Amino acid sequence: MPRDNAMTQRIDMPWTDDGSLEVLTFCMGDETFALEAVLVREILDLLPETAVPGADPLVGSVINFRGRIIPLADLRLAFGMQDDTVTSESRIVVIELFVADEPLLIGLKTDRVNEVATLFERHAEPPPALGMRWPREQVRCLVRQGQDLIVLPDLLSLFSTLAAGSGDQTVH
Repeated sequence: MPRDNAMTQRIDMPWTDDGSLEVLTFCMGDETFALEAVLVREILDLLPETAVPGADPLVGSVINFRGRIIPLADLRLAFGMQDDTVTSESRIVVIELFVADEPLLIGLKTDRVNEVATLFERHAEPPPALGMRWPREQVRCLVRQGQDLIVLPDLLSLFSTLAAGSGDQTVH
């Protein structure tokens, strides 16, 4: 694909008609990540975890969330990051995705939750082919906000592989 077409292609994101997207930003290590605010169900202090023998390390434990047992994902593993020490700012962000047309609650470990922010499509770029330390298929886009670079992970890609391993389920 010619360079100018790559720079102008629309990134597969749920941008509004005015080219904006409301997100929740959070940190893992020194990196800032974001996910669509509409996916967020709750932000929790850390809860006791129960390890699940034989589970994929990405979702190697579960938590009790309002009487329901839900998987707890550590995105640091997907992005090859060091497991940082838990601090008083560490949180679990509970999101809802659809697996096999049914809602699935998943907890995401974070080092710190920052804020709900509005990102703009005009500042977004697809992940580059070179110069990234993460697999491209795990990143939907990168968005510049001031001097910061915000990573929007492709949660569908990350969790669909796991869902496919447990049957013919797909995430959407």
